[in-house]
Amino acid sequence: MRDSTVEISGSSHTITQIKKMLSQAALTEVSVMITGESGTGKEIAARFLHLHSKRKDKPFIPVNCGAIPNDLLESELFGHEKGAFTGAISSRIGRFELANGGTIFLDEIGDMPLAMQVKILRVIQEKVLERVGSNKSIKTDVRIIAATHRNLEEEIKNGRFREDLYYRLNVFPIEMPHLRERSEDIPDIIADLTQKLQQEIGSSIELTQAAIRSLMKCEWQGNIRELANLIERLIVLYPDQKVDYHQLPAKYQQMSEQNKVDVIPKYLEMTETVMINPQATVSENVNLKDILYQIELNYIQDALNKTNGVVSHAAEKLGMRRTTLVEKMKKFQIAK
Repeated sequence: MRDSTVEISGSSHTITQIKKMLSQAALTEVSVMITGESGTGKEIAARFLHLHSKRKDKPFIPVNCGAIPNDLLESELFGHEKGAFTGAISSRIGRFELANGGTIFLDEIGDMPLAMQVKILRVIQEKVLERVGSNKSIKTDVRIIAATHRNLEEEIKNGRFREDLYYRLNVFPIEMPHLRERSEDIPDIIADLTQKLQQEIGSSIELTQAAIRSLMKCEWQGNIRELANLIERLIVLYPDQKVDYHQLPAKYQQMSEQNKVDVIPKYLEMTETVMINPQATVSENVNLKDILYQIELNYIQDALNKTNGVVSHAAEKLGMRRTTLVEKMKKFQIAK
């Protein structure tokens, strides 16, 4: 995704509304607070906002407040004068001065120490800053976009975040959703990721519909970042190839209803081939473990449905002991 054309992948109702809100905020100079779990695309949203604002031709400077040691954060943000501290052998401008006329993105601002929060509040209120080791005020014209994965209202209650700064930054709040809450966007996200990675590493992949359906059912604790990691790994393993469901790492092999429809005919076709010619080999690339798993699950569910959920009757129909069926129901997470 090139900086000049940053787009947020997806066309679901959820992400369409977020794009609309970002576009509305871009027309103003209000402070924006972007919240959401790690990996949900908060920085992409911030870049999108910047590039749709009147500041688009000026710098966009991202700062991860949680990744910079507390004793260096002030110097990173505001710069320092020569001799301000041990190792300051020359003057250096900070991120706020670099962003002058543009946008500074304060990511993970919830990790910022209270003493630094006071200084950020002064920049917002007075539009001036001071380098470390200097008492000269420098005017600054910067739009601040902040982001955090923390619940800042809880942080305020616990005395870890300033309430006055919170209300200054949280004028226009936008929450980025968890990837599992907009799974219908996953095909678009995969398409954009494969295109981006092809430009970067020279290879790509094509996922089958069964593979995509499986990925759409995953939990994605790491959100888009986790999906990007998986796509890059698959490109390394299967460069310029078509990747099917069974080639996904085991944790991403989620059996959807449509995948059941796809997989059972493959099993029946394989069975028929072997019955006709026991020496025949299966030309279709199938995952026997998945197929047998699904057939067993379907038989158990069918027996339970036909016996109105009476486990002992279903076990008799299946020709197994009741205790065995109960264990299998636990395995398949079938409620009694």
